[in-house]
Amino acid sequence: MGKKIERILIANRGEIALRGIRSFHKLGRDVVCIYSKADEDALYLEFAEGGVCVGPADPSKSYLNIPAIITAAEVTECDAIFPGYGFLSENRNFIEICREHGLRFLGPSLEVMELMADKSRAKEVMKKAGIPVIPGSEGVVESVEEARKIAREIGYPIILKAVSGGGGRGMRVVESESYLENAFLAAQSEAKTAFGDSSIYIEKFISKPRHIEVQILGDKHGNVIHLGERDCTIQRRHQKLIEETPSPFLSPETRKKLLETAVKAGREIGYYSAGTLEFLVDENQNFYFMEMNTRLQVEHPVTEMVTGIDIVEWMLRIEEGEKLPKQEEIEIKGHAIECRILAEDSEKFIPSPGKIQKLYLPGGKDVRIDTHIYAGYIIPPYYDSLIAKVITRGETREEAIAVMKEALNEFRVTGIKTTIPFHLKMLQNPDFLSQNYDTRYLESYLP
Repeated sequence: MGKKIERILIANRGEIALRGIRSFHKLGRDVVCIYSKADEDALYLEFAEGGVCVGPADPSKSYLNIPAIITAAEVTECDAIFPGYGFLSENRNFIEICREHGLRFLGPSLEVMELMADKSRAKEVMKKAGIPVIPGSEGVVESVEEARKIAREIGYPIILKAVSGGGGRGMRVVESESYLENAFLAAQSEAKTAFGDSSIYIEKFISKPRHIEVQILGDKHGNVIHLGERDCTIQRRHQKLIEETPSPFLSPETRKKLLETAVKAGREIGYYSAGTLEFLVDENQNFYFMEMNTRLQVEHPVTEMVTGIDIVEWMLRIEEGEKLPKQEEIEIKGHAIECRILAEDSEKFIPSPGKIQKLYLPGGKDVRIDTHIYAGYIIPPYYDSLIAKVITRGETREEAIAVMKEALNEFRVTGIKTTIPFHLKMLQNPDFLSQNYDTRYLESYLP
């Protein structure tokens, strides 16, 4: 066992900050939270042992302000940092600086994170390990001429992706050669603006795919286990809106093979902490590795609902050197669904920041709400619009959907617009109920 961590700095905000506090307090650890001036009335600050303002509302000057965050950890005598998701959770420079200052990072090793961050390199590693990957370029594509040659070899449609990308930015689907040059230049420009890196790679675009990811945990003793898969196919512009586990699309044979493949990949790269391998699965149940997220996922609660495993708790226990349970000790019970509630207009998906006037949160058996909002809270316009995650469980998918519909009908919030109407509509959509959709379904369903 490694040295015990006594005090943790949460380098994040919102619901994930409150989520982290719960798990760390359960283990008897002190927690300090950072906040921007826009978040000085945040609920999570009331439950932490301390709070440090790290800058103004602009995230580049607060939640991405590495010197201020490191200073906050040092002056409050924290010995570890929990990054949550987004912001600095996969920033290799931040992790290196944490190391230099003797701060333990609740996540994987810097070396593995660097390897998986370069998506073209990650594909090469997986290919050598025998993991199926989508056909595409061997690495970064330097020019339109090279892109044209590769596209002709693998066939259209193709998808251009930013090497350092995420969240759908720096990504373009190209249906034919006549659109390639403009799409390539646009993807490069967007990637440069969003990530400071204009590098692009190419993949064959899989038509009518399902987006399915596998949650793994690895420890520092070489053990890797899976906690089942999550189906994240319902998404808009590459942003997930509904997630569920287990995937209702996979056959038992494909599921077994997919989960074994994810564990094999984790072992191959020496992964420890929580991580997620993302796959595209085609109409014929063939699956292809897309990328690995070397951090906690927004949708991790659906996995916790069916396994009873606290993933955040295990991130701390793994960092301290504890061994994972054996795979056969993990039991997946029932079906769980998560709906991401955004402070957005549900018709146009336009952000709707403002003051919450009234709020009633649903409850009851098999209902979990992860949120940081309260009546009177002013939702700032500077950050992600996620305000709550509603997670429900049932013995079957139908049961989980029924519980979710009731929970969303009970969820009352005034003063702002939310995406609850969208979710209620989707849960009654015949295509959703009958599994007749793919990752591009909402492009025709929504404006």
